[in-house]
Amino acid sequence: MGFSPEDVERYARHLVLSEVGGPGQQRLAASTVAIIGAGGVGSPAALYLAAAGVGTLRMIDPDTVSLSNLQRQVLFDTADVGRPKVEIAERRLAALNPGIRIEALPEALTAETAARLIAGATVVLDGTDDFAVRHAVNAACVAARIPLVSGALGRWSGQVGVFTGRPCYRCLVPDLPPDAETCARVGVVGALAGVIGSMAALETIKLITGAGEPLTGRLLLYDGLSATTRTVAVTAEPECKVCS
Repeated sequence: MGFSPEDVERYARHLVLSEVGGPGQQRLAASTVAIIGAGGVGSPAALYLAAAGVGTLRMIDPDTVSLSNLQRQVLFDTADVGRPKVEIAERRLAALNPGIRIEALPEALTAETAARLIAGATVVLDGTDDFAVRHAVNAACVAARIPLVSGALGRWSGQVGVFTGRPCYRCLVPDLPPDAETCARVGVVGALAGVIGSMAALETIKLITGAGEPLTGRLLLYDGLSATTRTVAVTAEPECKVCS
């Protein structure tokens, strides 16, 4: 795969990076990233992955834009309220980078639909705030042997992890929390979504290009109030219902 003069100009800052260069940029162009949820994590992640030249971005989200989304979901603006998120995402991402392909799927991911929706993906990026969806995505990724980048946030803190088989996300969260916190319930500072979404995009780029050391089997925890981070190892559960 060659680069046009426009590609060379567009991706110039990647091409001079020794960890990316021409081969890494070609791997990005040949990749497909499925983004589950065009929300606080998925919105900034999609923008940066489109800008990075990921060949195909598959946006999966059944929701429409609401006014309360705009405090943190930078893919949308006020005129988009009431319209399908993936429809707006398709138009905005194509405008940012017309050289990539956008697949807009206004569908809910469930245990029944997960395998079909992520089929053929190079990496899956999950930014949803629903633990049942997270478990369904994880199970499908383990079965299909597709790396999973998981991002989550709430209040002033967030986390990003990478799961490539064992341990898996189910090892981290074995059961559905009985009273899970969501941004709608507990609140979230808008700029935190940009931090976590960008981290998730960065881990995705590292996985595709082979650059550096991804957060495989680890969880990066970010505290926005104290501006501190720490990384913890995720232990494989011997009786995990998915990856054991």
